Amino acid sequence: MARVKRGKISRKKRAKTLKYTKGFKWGRKSKKRAAKEALLHAWPKAFRGRKEKKRDYRRLWQAQINAAVRAYGLTYSRFIAGLKKQNIILDRKILADLAKNEAGVFEKIVEKIKP
Repeated sequence: MARVKRGKISRKKRAKTLKYTKGFKWGRKSKKRAAKEALLHAWPKAFRGRKEKKRDYRRLWQAQINAAVRAYGLTYSRFIAGLKKQNIILDRKILADLAKNEAGVFEKIVEKIKP
C-alpha cells in the first residue's frame, strides 16, 4: 500500500483554526491547541451574544417609545394597546425611529390612539 502524506491537510486545518482566532490575546492566536480551546469557549458565547443583542435593542426601543409617549400623557402599555385596537401595524424599531427623528408623524399616530 502506498504511503499517505498528510502535511498539506494538517497545515490547512491549522491555518483555518488560526484564522478564526485572529485578534485573540496571547498564545490563543498563534498556538494550535490554545486556539482550538479558545474557539470552543468563544463560539457559544458569540451565538448567545447575537441573541442578547436582539433583546437589548428591543428594550432600548421600548424605553425610547415610552419616553416619547409620556410627553403626550400616555404610558407605553396604553400606547401599544391603542395601536393594536386601531390595527396600526408598526414595530417598535420603526416607532422609536419616528419618535426620535419624525416628531410630527409620531404625534399624529399618538393623536389617533388617544381616546
